[in-house]
Order: sequence, then structure tokens, then C-alpha cells
Amino acid sequence: MKEVLITGGAGFVGSNLAKMIRNEHGAKVTILDDFFTGSEKNLTGLDVEVVKGSVLNADLLMAHTRNKDVIFHLAARNIIASSQNPYEDLTNNIIGTYNVLQACKQNQVKRMVYTSTSSVYGNAKHIPVNEDDGINLLNFYSVSKYAGEGYAKTFYEQYNLPVSIVRYSNVFGINQAPSNPYCGVIGKFIQKALTGEPLLIHGDGEQTRDYTFVEDACRATILAALDQKAIGEVFNIGTGVETSVNNLAKAVLEITGGKSEHIQYIDKRDIDNIRRRVLNIEKIRYKLKFFPQITLKDGLARTIKWQKETGA
Repeated sequence: MKEVLITGGAGFVGSNLAKMIRNEHGAKVTILDDFFTGSEKNLTGLDVEVVKGSVLNADLLMAHTRNKDVIFHLAARNIIASSQNPYEDLTNNIIGTYNVLQACKQNQVKRMVYTSTSSVYGNAKHIPVNEDDGINLLNFYSVSKYAGEGYAKTFYEQYNLPVSIVRYSNVFGINQAPSNPYCGVIGKFIQKALTGEPLLIHGDGEQTRDYTFVEDACRATILAALDQKAIGEVFNIGTGVETSVNNLAKAVLEITGGKSEHIQYIDKRDIDNIRRRVLNIEKIRYKLKFFPQITLKDGLARTIKWQKETGA
């Protein structure tokens, strides 16, 4: 892994991935990002090449995948943006992914990692969810990300392109700025706790998620790029720990010193209204020897410290 391209590398997860690859693996990193949700602030102090552009630009992709060892494809419209503009979701998440795969094929890239989402499982019938459990597509985002998986698998089967697929579960942490309108629930909870505002919980708060600290997600993603056993495979990336939104809010208030009466309940969410979600990560444990290292409490503490220091 000497030369790497990360699409969407200025985003929350992408910037953390770039930092880990650059600092821990010493690879030369190029970032391709249209800065729809990404931010140059996320790349401060990083020795990387930044190319402003879209994965819809096939010629640009062709130029910047040339002579690269590994391509990490993270560029996508997220779940909120996808629901607001399904056509942009279609073009960026599906056509953009096809463009990346085609460029990798043409330039004979050694490895490509496609980042997908646990949203493809919808309201799963079995908990924890295995990689081969049923798919239940409930929003445009999960449709487009699963379509990307399908194209990635087909490029592997038809052209022997060495592709691995990872499905993230509720990643949180440093660079997930609450000032970004597409920020996840944890960043918003922390911001409100630090400013004394009530934490807004949709529904009764007993819905659960598998919250994954961003450094763990990045380590797993890199393992999927380096291990030959990952080629052609799909891996859940999570912790295997189920946490209710109520308990998440209480943990944030405990660490920040807030009060439990600062929780306020509002209507259910319009999207991703899943009752329970927790991933089975035994496959990635067994095949790639991935073990989550950061607990939810430790991850929250580190994220809160970062938000305090940066004013994010």
C-alpha cells in the first residue's frame, strides 16, 4: 500500500482513514472530494494531495486511479441528503460507484474497498445481523449503497477486480462536526449537552444501534484492503454491542456533566426508523482478526474532548 486514493476523503470517515493510512502505514494519499459534506478543516495538518472533483467525472477518476495500489471508495450522498434528493443519490452513489469501478478495472488497481452501510438490513428479522441475512431496503440511501455492492461484486466476478465490501454501523467520532447539517446523532447530542440545550430523542428512545468509533471503523477498512482473504467478501463493521438511544443520551450527559431532565422526546424519524440494529462481527474477527478497541464510553469521551477543543 504505497499509493492510495480515497474518494470522499475530506469527509468524516474519509479524513480519519486518510490520517491513519498516512501516519501509520506511510502511504502516499490522494483525496478526491467534491466537498458536498467534506471539509478542508478535516484535512488540517495532513500531508495529502487534495483533488477537488466528483466521482461523476470519469476522466478525472481515470487520471487519479492510475498507478494507485489501493482505492478506498467512500464518496456518496448520505442518508439525509439521499432522502432530500433521490436523483442525486442515484447519480452519485450508483453511477459514481460504477465510474470508480471502471477506472479501477482500466488501470488494473491492485485492491478496491467499497464502503457500504448496515442500513441495507432495514428492520432485520434476526439480531445480531449476519452478512448473509436478508436485505430490507427502506430508503433511497440503502437502495443506492446496495446497488453499489452489486456492481462491485459483478466487477469481481466478471473482471476479477480485487474488491472488498464493508458495511459500517453508526460510525461516530472526531471530525463528525455538529455544524454539518448531515451530522449523526452523537455529534448533535454532544453539542446540545455542552450548550445546555435539551437532547432531542425521536420516539420513545428504546430503539437501538451499534455505535462504532471511527478509528475502529478505519482499522477494519484497512484490514479489508490488505488481507487477501477479504477479496470478494462482505464484512460487517461494528462492535456487536447494542445500545439504546436513551442509554446513549444518558452516557453523553454523564460525561459532559449534564442533567437527565435535558432529554426531550419528539416524533419518530421519517427515515432510518429502525427498531433494533446490532451487527454480528464474527466474520471479520475470524477472517481478518479485527477486534474493536474503543468502547462507546471511551469513544464518547474522546469525541467530547475534540468538540470542546475545536468548538465544532
